[in-house]
Amino acid sequence: MNAARQIVLDTETTGLDVAQDHRIIEIGCVEVRNRRVIGEKHWYLNPDRDSDPGAFQVHGLTREFLSTKQGFPEIAAELTEYLQGAEFLIHNASFDATFLDYEFRRAGLSTTLASLGTITDTLMMARQKHPGQKNGLDALCKRYEVDNSHRELHGA
Repeated sequence: MNAARQIVLDTETTGLDVAQDHRIIEIGCVEVRNRRVIGEKHWYLNPDRDSDPGAFQVHGLTREFLSTKQGFPEIAAELTEYLQGAEFLIHNASFDATFLDYEFRRAGLSTTLASLGTITDTLMMARQKHPGQKNGLDALCKRYEVDNSHRELHGA
């Protein structure tokens, strides 16, 4: 594994629980080498289902918009190749990894995110650095003076 290759990864989903067959609808990746952004990858995915109302309020992605997109099985090979050997920087990594692993299984693959590279959970890092404080992305943006006022909805 090339330790200098990192991928900041985020997903959006139709809900919070794979046990209820919630699905990934968006994957966003920013590739970093030696602390420099060198590329981005982004996919919208057709989940073949509606989003839960709470999830829709977060991301605003409609079933109609997503109905014209590829399903996860169609992008799985490209995604796997892209992620191979990287360190993944993910805020609340267990959530995203659970959903990615679920999508890999649904696509008939034995791949897991952990088998593709190293997972670093930035939420755990934030909790260690700021114990007892809010460590969600909005709270961190405020704490570190990152302007996210232009954002109305959350996207990957």
